[in-house]
Amino acid sequence: MNTIVTDSPEEAASFVAAGETAAFPTETVYGLGADAFNAEAVRRVFEAKGRPADNPLIAHVADIGEIDRVADCSSGVARRLAERFFPGPITLVLPKRPDVPLEVTAGLDTIGVRMPRHKAAQAFLRTCGGPVAAPSANRSGRPSPTTWQAVLEDLNGRIPCVLRGERPVVGLESTVVDCSTNPPRILRAGGVPLEALREAVPEIQGPRRDSAEAPRSPGLRHRHYAPRARVALVEQAPAPPPGSVAGYIGMDAPGKDGQRGSGQDWRLVERVATPEEYARRLFDFMRRCDAAGADVIYCQIVEPTGVGAAIMDRLRRAASATEATETTN
Repeated sequence: MNTIVTDSPEEAASFVAAGETAAFPTETVYGLGADAFNAEAVRRVFEAKGRPADNPLIAHVADIGEIDRVADCSSGVARRLAERFFPGPITLVLPKRPDVPLEVTAGLDTIGVRMPRHKAAQAFLRTCGGPVAAPSANRSGRPSPTTWQAVLEDLNGRIPCVLRGERPVVGLESTVVDCSTNPPRILRAGGVPLEALREAVPEIQGPRRDSAEAPRSPGLRHRHYAPRARVALVEQAPAPPPGSVAGYIGMDAPGKDGQRGSGQDWRLVERVATPEEYARRLFDFMRRCDAAGADVIYCQIVEPTGVGAAIMDRLRRAASATEATETTN
């Protein structure tokens, strides 16, 4: 199979209409979509990614009116969140409609629903004419793709089409809020921070890490967001180990104030000015470090507030998956 790269939402949507898959950009990361009501097409998403079957997908819709095709959005909390944050980087977990294939929800009676604000995604979804089930468009466990080139790096020849679009402005996956529980709870930190959500729904609870229930959100059970290089979380970057190929990303320069190492010690350095820029560049930087053959990627920790909560969630999962330990200096 030759993977086509296109700038046409209509061409990409034609693959979905034919029961195939297509990757498409959103404001968070690239997604890999299939018709949410076509169980065979949804299985192709799992096959292309090598994704475990117990990891649910998210239904992407073009407008709020489409939510009712896949889910019950009648609760006051769900309506308030949808009206406030759709379109945007947020997913609402809702009771699913009976005709949604269980392949989409990993057998759960709930479904995540999201309405992207990315213009190319909106055009693609409108042309598809119905909800599109999609996870991130990467091989399972790898850092999520924020460029069309990263999609091809993982899935070239495994999917028929990639819709090329403007680079995502968020760079991390959507916030997932479980609206099927009382009180509602964040299942995954993401592009909309807890502080903003509580302005609309004050009773929303933060993520809980001790639940033994089947995850209602992607990104909670299996290895995720991990490069091939070891990930180490640091307050300040140490000098790289002798003979290593090391990368560093953070808001301070490595070797701050000239006390630890120097820029020449590092193969790759990504200095960011704000947490928002950190989020936007993180996954792409991890992939560039892998391409350069890095042994270790030092990631500076940030305050876990605002988008920093999502950054720290992804960093801790990546570090855990690569068997790194948190280091402070």
